[in-house]
Amino acid sequence: MIEPTDPRSRRRWFSILALLALCCAVFPPLAAGEPLRLNTGVGAPYIQPDKKGFLDRLVPEVFRRLGIQAEAVVYPASERANMNANNGLDDGVAMRVKGLEAAYPNLVRVEEKVADNDFVAYSGHHVFATTGFEALTPYQVGYIAGWKVFEPRLKDGYAVTLVQDADQLFNLLANDRADVVLFERWQGNWLVRERRQKAKLLLPPLVSTEMFMYLHKKHAHLAGPAAQALRAMKADGTYRRLVEENLRVSDPR
Repeated sequence: MIEPTDPRSRRRWFSILALLALCCAVFPPLAAGEPLRLNTGVGAPYIQPDKKGFLDRLVPEVFRRLGIQAEAVVYPASERANMNANNGLDDGVAMRVKGLEAAYPNLVRVEEKVADNDFVAYSGHHVFATTGFEALTPYQVGYIAGWKVFEPRLKDGYAVTLVQDADQLFNLLANDRADVVLFERWQGNWLVRERRQKAKLLLPPLVSTEMFMYLHKKHAHLAGPAAQALRAMKADGTYRRLVEENLRVSDPR
């Protein structure tokens, strides 16, 4: 780089260099060849060991369209995932509920939803329309302890069994220890299929929640372009193909 000789130009030149140095210190670039890491706490079919899950495919494609390598990584504990992203140990969150930035202020939402999370009921022997939580009143209901989407809605007047994980949850149905269990639709469908369990998906969803991608603030400049890339995927059919091949394929036929 040629340094200017005019005093005024020199001052401007040094100011620009100082600003560039400050930006690099505050928002360091990714190491060469290192992909963006967006984490999640969800399992199959969103994340799979063979890297062919819905988020395994969607996250790299969004950022490929921006000329950036990216990957989705999974943590069993969703709280750890959120904290790692907020602290900048990871580069963002692949899919979480709207408003996450209120609790994790270092995260910036990508303003185009990734998916709708449907929270639904499964039953071994009963078939009825789940038009509201009141429809569950006559039944013994199971769900995973700590799932806030269900907890405040199933207090007085409900017979509830709490478990620690998804396997225990669907064992309740298999062993007739619950009439109905509550879970997220696509992960539930996957488990039912993998376990070859006779469990009926009850509709409509009890709750449907928009889910979004988040980036650490050091990548805030990518939030707008990432939203545009995701919209483009929806417009050109790429997004629909991923949904059909990774999510809807597990819906009971």
